[in-house]
Amino acid sequence: MTVLQQPSPLTRAAVAPRRRVLLLGGTSEGRALAGRIAADPRYEGVASLAGRTSAPMTLALPTRVGGFGGAEGLMRYLAEERVERVIDATHPFAAQISANARMACEALGIPLLVYAREPWRPEQGDRWIEVEDNAAAARALGETPRRVFLTIGRQGAADFRAAPWHDYLLRVIEPPRAEDLPPKCEVIFARGPFTREEEIALMRERRIDLVVSKNSGGALTHAKIEAARELGLTVVMIRPPERRGVAIAHDLDAAMAFLAS
Repeated sequence: MTVLQQPSPLTRAAVAPRRRVLLLGGTSEGRALAGRIAADPRYEGVASLAGRTSAPMTLALPTRVGGFGGAEGLMRYLAEERVERVIDATHPFAAQISANARMACEALGIPLLVYAREPWRPEQGDRWIEVEDNAAAARALGETPRRVFLTIGRQGAADFRAAPWHDYLLRVIEPPRAEDLPPKCEVIFARGPFTREEEIALMRERRIDLVVSKNSGGALTHAKIEAARELGLTVVMIRPPERRGVAIAHDLDAAMAFLAS
């Protein structure tokens, strides 16, 4: 009598086709997730970056850079590459690519997960003015001229031209366009993360009266919020766009469980 042995789970995993995964990256959380996906033999992953910075961080997965051509272009890519799972680990304020991912995945029936940071919550001693967007942040600065620290990146600087009487300090990684800057704006180039002590020293040295920040969550850039609290400064905090109709995870294990589901 011939006895057929059942393959072990390890053998079955070795011969099973790998699940094809697209990771939309651009955050430190996405970089960590790319490492986990690359190390797991069950998945064949590709990461995608928007290409907003000229020297992006290296990821553990094969990486494509640049847009897809809207939701329709992303849909074509997903179909052509036979992608089976998509994880959106983009910046919380990268609203366009997140919307495109939702539309494309819905159209093709591909499971989508948003791997997002927990947003910051005000703590005792914080002085926040919460607003919906950059335009509302510019209005919240008031009519009295102030020294304003813009920590929102170069792409939002143009919205503050609507309040030209303030003195701005804009911190960026990539050079902004001169025509996008408010009339009185000093630009400094630096890549974080920064310590609480570094942020306090900068705000004191530049005599900052008020900080404008996006609520991007996570620990990487929270030092500026701690510094503002220590110095008793008001923070105009821009709320992140709502992500409706998608599953959301806030930790690596949950994201990996989504891929295996």
